[in-house]
Amino acid sequence: MRKFLSYLLVSSALILCFASLSFAQNPLVVGVGVSGNKQVASNFILSVVETKVGEPLDRELVQKDIDNIYGLGFFSLVDVSVSPQSGGIYVEYEVVENPTIKEIVFEGNTVYPSDELMELVFSKPGSVFNRVFFRHDLQRIKEKYEKDGYTLVRMEDVTFEDGVVKIKIVEPRVGDIIIQGNKKTKTFVIKRQILLKKGDLFNAVLVRHSLNKLNQLGFFEDVSLGFEPNEENPNMVNLVFTVTEQKTTKVGLSIGHGSSSGWTGGATLTESNYKGLGQQAEIGFETGDREQYWVSFTEPYMDQEYYSWKVGVYKRSWEDLEDYEDGDLQHYYDEDKKGFYFGIGKKFRSDEKLSWYALLDWHDVEIFNVRNPDETPGTMVDDEDRVGTNYSITGTLTYTDLVKFISYPDGAVYKLNVEQGYFEPDTGSEMEYTKYWIEARYYRPLKDFLSGIMDNLDIGSEDNPVIFASRLRYGSSSGQVPWAEQYFLGGSNDLRGYNDDEFEGDEMALLNAELRVPIKDAFSVVLFYDTGMASDNFSFSDMKDAYGIGVRVRTPLGNLRLDVAEGEYETTTHFGFGEMF
Repeated sequence: MRKFLSYLLVSSALILCFASLSFAQNPLVVGVGVSGNKQVASNFILSVVETKVGEPLDRELVQKDIDNIYGLGFFSLVDVSVSPQSGGIYVEYEVVENPTIKEIVFEGNTVYPSDELMELVFSKPGSVFNRVFFRHDLQRIKEKYEKDGYTLVRMEDVTFEDGVVKIKIVEPRVGDIIIQGNKKTKTFVIKRQILLKKGDLFNAVLVRHSLNKLNQLGFFEDVSLGFEPNEENPNMVNLVFTVTEQKTTKVGLSIGHGSSSGWTGGATLTESNYKGLGQQAEIGFETGDREQYWVSFTEPYMDQEYYSWKVGVYKRSWEDLEDYEDGDLQHYYDEDKKGFYFGIGKKFRSDEKLSWYALLDWHDVEIFNVRNPDETPGTMVDDEDRVGTNYSITGTLTYTDLVKFISYPDGAVYKLNVEQGYFEPDTGSEMEYTKYWIEARYYRPLKDFLSGIMDNLDIGSEDNPVIFASRLRYGSSSGQVPWAEQYFLGGSNDLRGYNDDEFEGDEMALLNAELRVPIKDAFSVVLFYDTGMASDNFSFSDMKDAYGIGVRVRTPLGNLRLDVAEGEYETTTHFGFGEMF
């Protein structure tokens, strides 16, 4: 309205000017000035004025000057007056400055304190209010909210009275969470994967990761999200999750070959959503040189309320196992093992980063058909430690310090494990032992460090960057540790470049370091270095090293892993599924 009044005043003044100066069609401008300003410098105001001394007066140009001055944002009203002077006319722009800001007050903000929001505001108490600057201030505040996922936040009202600027911020919250489309899966199983609850501030990042978690369950063909207004509160929004269920009972067939295990084949029957409770049941077998059978039932979900647990039985008959000493093959042997386990765990109520898990295990081991490398009958000197029944309980304390709600690992995971066990050999007296080991895993994205290189080589992306990953393990023990319960190292899951379980002992150390380089979304290359040793007479000087290169390929069957490692004795190829850690 003020700008409209200004236009009327300017038009009236110009009409009167030209009427009084009808003797000169285009009078010359002999002077340009500004009045009414107290804090805003005249030179600053005149810097946007295009009417110049010595040029004919142009009514359209004067109107443009008015717009330019008003556009500076410091003024509530801009007028113009023209007066005859010797040789032409004098043009004077008359301004009314906005009031001075005394205080800026935020209302309704809970995500960020007012002090933090003030850091984004260019307008400060003591300065003349500038509507242009303040519009940008509000935009910066909105962008801060949006960057952190609060995309529905709005500035509902802004007032400026008696020098006090009041900004009312509306931070929408989650209303009802509605689940529809599920026939088998229980509603609570779906809701516990949703990172938002009724009354929480709406956050698009948490919504996106909730959808990802639901999709990763494997229960649904499709998961979509819709929004509905909340009838009780206009500042709340209802979330409507619509799921399309798929079959969760699957039959898997497998065939494989390993340098140590020979040819194997098998089948599994898996139900990943038993009775719609999100629990997993599996029965399976493998035949060949590594024959085994198993049945398991698992509740994988864990938080401060829900316990994760698992129970299972297994039996295996493995042929042509290899017994090494200092890298030299000593014996071949066959082994039968049958066992039962039960585990349970939960997150701590005081800190969701902390969790505990306890695992009870019983198994019976029998070794037979021991033979020398030349296939002649042989005897292992510690047979009495290898044949018998073992009982153990293992407690694990885990601290997970990974960055939340991103698609790649960033941070660290620490584990402390203590195992108390008892071994009853078929001959001899009972053996009691304690094992304790620690593990630390560390992940560091190299987006900033390798940004230029990544762009030039077209590797990685914002959601799939190059990552440096490392794992450190150290374990020791006390008491009489039976042979089968020692630490073992060697093979595709720990010390690449060496045979499976090539090194064993009552003390162990292991370090893995990898540089994971994504080439495409479903393909990446890994450069790695491993060093480790397990021995009864452990020394860090005896650590075995290996280095190599690997590839990772994402397929419908899972993530395939192929590593070629150069160890101390030979080059070894390892095959597996998923990342090693």
